[in-house]
Amino acid sequence: MSTISPTGARDLAAVFHPMTQISTLNEQGPMMIVRGEGIHVWDEEGKQYIDGLAGLWCTSLGYANEEIAAVAYEQIKTLSYGHLFLDKSHDTAMRLAEKLKEMVPCDFSKVFFGLSGSDANDTQIKLVRYYNNAIGRPRKKKIIARQKAYHGITFAAASATGLQPFHQGFDLPVAGFLHTDCPHHYRFAEPGESEEAFASRLADSLEALILREDPDTVAAFIAEPIMGAGGVLVPPATYFEKVQQVLRKYDVLFIADEVITGFGRTGQAFATQTFDLAPDTMSLAKSLTSAYMPLSAVMIPEFMYQAIAEISKEWGIFGHGFTYTGHPVSTAVGLKVLEIYERDNVFDNAARLGEQFQAHMARFADHPLVGEVRGRGLIGACELVANKATGQAFDPASAVGKYALARMKANGLICRAIGDSLALCPPLITSQDELGEIFTRYGKSLDETLEWVRREGLLAA
Repeated sequence: MSTISPTGARDLAAVFHPMTQISTLNEQGPMMIVRGEGIHVWDEEGKQYIDGLAGLWCTSLGYANEEIAAVAYEQIKTLSYGHLFLDKSHDTAMRLAEKLKEMVPCDFSKVFFGLSGSDANDTQIKLVRYYNNAIGRPRKKKIIARQKAYHGITFAAASATGLQPFHQGFDLPVAGFLHTDCPHHYRFAEPGESEEAFASRLADSLEALILREDPDTVAAFIAEPIMGAGGVLVPPATYFEKVQQVLRKYDVLFIADEVITGFGRTGQAFATQTFDLAPDTMSLAKSLTSAYMPLSAVMIPEFMYQAIAEISKEWGIFGHGFTYTGHPVSTAVGLKVLEIYERDNVFDNAARLGEQFQAHMARFADHPLVGEVRGRGLIGACELVANKATGQAFDPASAVGKYALARMKANGLICRAIGDSLALCPPLITSQDELGEIFTRYGKSLDETLEWVRREGLLAA
């Protein structure tokens, strides 16, 4: 007999769910969330969960913040909509752009607003093409991303994404998008290869790819400082240092995708600081508004803006933008969120909590199921393996990660299974006691999964 609730059945009859195995959803029904407060959410049956993934890596200030709600309400009463097309603008977009220029590292000149990380990265790709056309380099258009990268799901951003499920059935990636090696030392290093040697090999591989394609045709390299949907993959030591040397050598622009890592997630305000990056452009979203309103931002350097401004004398209108670019309610919320980050020392507090988070994570390194523990600041993952000594992965058909995720849900913890890697990314406002409870539930779920794996005979000899 079906256990799908009446509300769940209504949902299935009307809603096309994204990022979902639809056949399974139709069998099991959706989890209907009805309320959120702090780091907790409640389902329609009244069960409370800790949101250990901050929504989709985004609810940095948690749920039901009354200050943010009040700002949105007042803005709706004052100016509920405004656009930035042609000669129009409004105060909140202007002030938020000024604030982002002030706080974001590197020297950026202008801010282009959108609604999501996907459209930010789509904008990045279009800007790179437009810029190179404007300065007379029409062949320099190819974009290099990495295997297991996630940059969004619009047509161009999904082509940059290096995960097969986001290409399957969509005829993606389209021409002009290339993917270089995934910088996951645990999975892809040669036996005995150090992190530094692995990083050198990957930088050499990137250089070889650029040379094969012809540097005059390669426009940009896009990278997440930490690869989120790829499994919370932290770059090996010296990786970005060596990669950036290659990019500079061949005049390839560096796009930093800080959609997940921006605004305090890695222990500093931006992962660009954490990993000593010097990007040409940057994509921001998610924690820019703590997900209270949709908003993204592309940080644009002066040399790119001036080239676009100059060519406008010949080409006329810059034909890119959205109805909701710089929406006044979203930008007002963004201003309040940035104010709260500064006023309440959220980034400093999150950095201290991140040290405790990583200490909790490290304790699972000895767990019989865990092959690797990885992370930085308040983001991390444990990768489950069939053989701890060799790192042998489970057969994907065993769905061990899926089982572990179900045990976490049963134990009142929402996290994310990326294959057999179990990711955590709690809100930045999580307390020490709440952090302890997250890991109590996480550990209990791992132990329950271990019992099941042993019963099913899934461990490799």
